[in-house]
Amino acid sequence: MHPAFSVIFFTTASGAGYGLLALLGVLGPAGVIPAERWFGLAALALALGAVSLGLLSSTFHLGHPERAWRALTQWRSSWLSREGVAAIVTYAPAGLFAIGWVFLERNDGLWGFFGVGTAMMSAVTVGCTAMIYRSLKPIHQWHNGFVLPAYLALALVTGALWLNALLHLFGLGHWAVTATALAATAAGWAIKAAYWWFIDTNAAISTPNTATGLRTGRVRLIDAPHTEDNYLLKEMGYRVARKHAAKLRLVAHGTAFALPLVLTAATAALPPVLAAGAALLAAASVSLGVVVERWLFFAEARHAVTLYYGAEAA
Repeated sequence: MHPAFSVIFFTTASGAGYGLLALLGVLGPAGVIPAERWFGLAALALALGAVSLGLLSSTFHLGHPERAWRALTQWRSSWLSREGVAAIVTYAPAGLFAIGWVFLERNDGLWGFFGVGTAMMSAVTVGCTAMIYRSLKPIHQWHNGFVLPAYLALALVTGALWLNALLHLFGLGHWAVTATALAATAAGWAIKAAYWWFIDTNAAISTPNTATGLRTGRVRLIDAPHTEDNYLLKEMGYRVARKHAAKLRLVAHGTAFALPLVLTAATAALPPVLAAGAALLAAASVSLGVVVERWLFFAEARHAVTLYYGAEAA
């Protein structure tokens, strides 16, 4: 599939924002994060800003962005519509949670309830985003059981590392947040590695034979149906060379998981200033790594329609 920048930015930015929102909504009411006004303002502004910019960028992938609102009406059958509805609903508890934290310096009691609601809706929204791709049966690399947990895990990883960085910058570092960031990063790494192993070792159900209905013999394309690429080939026939994909996977392994793990673990032994720098570098590294991972998520996906244009496998 063609890796459109707008969709890559949308899924990475909004995922990080929702991950951060979810952790604020859980760890704040749990008493792990104090209701300090300026930290709350910075953290919630970063989370809601990332979510809003991500959602806005997603409209640029549409032919007519001004009609994006119409997608909200199809929530009974469309995961895209459900995602839009969930994203809008999330702003309500998040806004009330922000009012309590920033203006009243409260993240417990009723305000904590809004925080928990924000965390739940953040998870639902990221889940709907993942299901947009998970539900597409013609794309083997997406229609599998690893896509949903990978999206949720990577949102949690980026959110946890940015939360850890912000806490250190404000001198509020907490061992529980550091431990959460380490556990989330390790789990996210394992899930993503399992996803790549799955798409490398499991063939798609669709083949040229099943696509054409010719069950016997080897089906192959003799003449191309047209002389130039059409929309289907440009959007759904994008291919990345295996050697380039392997190199980019190594970059993702290093920047999204390995380096953040090392840097986050180091914060426990470093003085405050250096710990803040290491935590911030870990957050920046995972952001870069997830962009690379998400680019590969789209570039390595192959739609079954390419079987009609000479592809040996989907």
